[in-house]
Formats: sequence, C-alpha cells, structure tokens
Amino acid sequence: MAGHKAGRQPGRPYLPDLHMRLRSELGRIDDQLRALLTSMDRLQGLLDAVVAISREVELPAVLHRIVTTAMDLVGARYGALGVLDEAGESLDQFISAGLTQRERDALAAAGLPRGLGVLGHLIRYPDPLRIDDIQGHPSSAGFPAGHPRMRTLLGVAITVRGEIYGDLYLSEREDGQPFDVHDENVVVALASAAGIAIENVRLFERIRLGAEQFQRLLLPTLPDLRPFTAAAIYRPAAEPSQLGGDWYDAIPLPDHVVAVVIGDVGGHDLQAAAAMAATRNMLRALVLDQGRPPGAVLAQLDRTLETVTNDRVTTTTLARIEPEGCRWRLRWSTAGHVPPLLVTRERHALYLLAEPGLPLGVDTTQPRPDHSRLLPPEATVVFFTDGLIEHPAHPIDRSLSDLARLARVHAGLPLPDFVKALADHHPSDGHDDMAVLALRTPPA
Repeated sequence: MAGHKAGRQPGRPYLPDLHMRLRSELGRIDDQLRALLTSMDRLQGLLDAVVAISREVELPAVLHRIVTTAMDLVGARYGALGVLDEAGESLDQFISAGLTQRERDALAAAGLPRGLGVLGHLIRYPDPLRIDDIQGHPSSAGFPAGHPRMRTLLGVAITVRGEIYGDLYLSEREDGQPFDVHDENVVVALASAAGIAIENVRLFERIRLGAEQFQRLLLPTLPDLRPFTAAAIYRPAAEPSQLGGDWYDAIPLPDHVVAVVIGDVGGHDLQAAAAMAATRNMLRALVLDQGRPPGAVLAQLDRTLETVTNDRVTTTTLARIEPEGCRWRLRWSTAGHVPPLLVTRERHALYLLAEPGLPLGVDTTQPRPDHSRLLPPEATVVFFTDGLIEHPAHPIDRSLSDLARLARVHAGLPLPDFVKALADHHPSDGHDDMAVLALRTPPA
C-alpha cells in the first residue's frame, strides 16, 4: 500500500473538474436564456409591427411602414419595397428608406429601379433570398452611379390573395454581420402580415370610395342662382367606410329670393344618410311656401320629422336672401348649428352669432327665433358644418378664429376656389365629414 501514489480515488472526480463542468453548464443555460430573450424580443417586436402596420388606412403609409418596420426588426441600415406592375414582370413603384437626402439626389437621375440584377432574381424566383456578397451573386448587375455601397441582401416576396404583390429588400445589418436564418424567419412572418394589411387597405379604399360616391349622389348640384354666385364642397371624414349626414342645398325662389340650407344629421351609417335625404327633401318642399319666415319653416320641419323618422337629432341653418332696396337682406334661423360666417369685400370677417335654437328632434314645442342682417355688395356668406372646425385638442373658439383668418386670406378667390381652400386648409382634425356652401352677393 505504501507504494501507491497519492491521488484521487477511483470514481471520485477532482473538485476543480466539478466546478468546470458546473461553470460550463451554467454558461450553456445562460446562452439559452439569452437566445430565448432575444427570440421573445423579436416576437414582441413582430407583434408590435403587425399592430402598427394594421393601423394605417392609406396605402402609401402602409408600404412605407412595412419597410421601416422590417428594418427595425433585423437592424438593417437600408430597406425598400418594390411593387410589381400588373404583368408581374417589373417594378411599378419603389419605396425606399435609409438613404440620405444626398444619396437620393445622386440617384435621382437613374430613375426608378426596373427590377434587374438581384432585384429581378427575386421577382423571377420569389423564394426568400439571402446574399452575403451582392456583387458576387450570379444575377448581380452592379449599382448605378451614386448608389451607396451594399454588400448583403435579404429579400422576401409579399403576396396578396395568393399573388405576388411586390418584394421587400433589406441591406446591411447595422452590426456588419450578414443576415441569418433568424432574420429571414422574422421578415417572412412580417411579409405575411404585410400582405394582409395591404389587402385590408385596398378593401377599405373600395368601401371608402363607394361610400363617398353614394354620399355625393345624395347631394344636389347647385342651380343657377343669379344674380348671386355660389359654390359648395363636400369632403368625407379622414377615416371613412361610414356614411355621413352632412348636406347642403340652395333653392332659387321668385322675386330674386334664394333659400340656402346647411345641415348635419347625427350618426355615421346608412340610416343617417337616409334621414339626411328625407330631411333635405322635406325642407325643399316647405321652403317653397314663401309666406313663412325660416324659423316657422324649421318648426314645421321638426314636427313633420317627428312623425315620419326615428328621431335622428339634426342641426341645421335655413336662410333666405332677398332684395331690400339696392342691398340684400339675410334672414335666417338655426337649429343648434354653427353660425354662418360673413366676409365683406374689404375682407372683414365676422360670425353671425345669434340665438341658435334647439336641434331638430329634441323638443318640437320650443320656439325657433328668426334673425336678420343687411348684406353689403360683394359680401360672402359661408355656411358650413362642424366637421370643418372640430378638433379635440383645440377649443372651439380657436378653431372658429382660425377659420375666419383662413376666409380672410382667400376671400378674393372665385367661389369654387374659395370653398376648396377652406376644405383643404380647415382647422379640424378631419375625424368628421364636412360640407361648405358659400354665396356671394352681386356688386352694387
């Protein structure tokens, strides 16, 4: 026994060996946890990206959001989305991100990419494509003058209803590494969601167009109102797909009298549009009785609506402009509607503030006051709905002031251009549809 060398006993490892094995195992578990956290972060990023893309309601915004989101998910410096033409053989649109303005200017002369080189390869073979050296790829056709140097590429096709819509291209990871299989997987998942988002926006656009066309069919074409000039405009809400209840009308009456009406039926659905059409037609019939002032006409309209409709709350202004000597007198009554705006030839703007009365459909027993004001020559009276001025972040007084300032700036324009300017630069947030009708008195 004395001849045995001192050492470890059989079957019992050295303590340092155990520590090394434990350290190695802990390191492996740490790597797995890090990989799991990275995967969770990517999954959460992908979910956030899908939600962000689905919120867009305009196609250009959706396409740009797809590109920038893909860049964020894989840490790419450059990104682009090429939309194919109807034949599916070349690029019809090209949305890019990551280029500086100087790079964009340098590439402007080259024009829209036509889908050659590696871009064309993905068009012909729409499987996911990862390239570590673009110039070394057999399909490479080089870069145009002024193009930033790009070495790596990740390309994924986007399909909509089973057809190739376009291709998503990413280049140059920020960390300098080539794109890997994890990048490919997350971009492929994003492309699937992008295809759904694109189809939803297309469907939304068709619904919006149909709703807007139907709404416009319900609105009249203004008749010849000489000696007055008049113009009107209607704009749907920024987030449509629903019908609106805004309407306007102008009716020439005997003895150079003109009746003007603007109104807004509560709600944004087919019932609101039907109630709007019924209200407008009833009011047209009642206006023909010239013996009653506007307030009495609105009171009769309110009682009639109570018996034939489902009590839709409606705001409206009914006005008559009639000759008085060598000038014109405006007589009007409102039912809870925003006041008309008067803009003089000298570009003074003031609101015709008066007792507004209750909206239609609230209480038919309440009186409806009438108001009157002389109009100077070449004065413009602007009737509008609240969609032109409402903004949740601004008080109504500020929006009214902004509209008056806008009207003063554009008061010298012909009336069609004038109402368009108001609709183009309105102070509202666009959440509601809007209607504007402007009438201008003749020269003295």
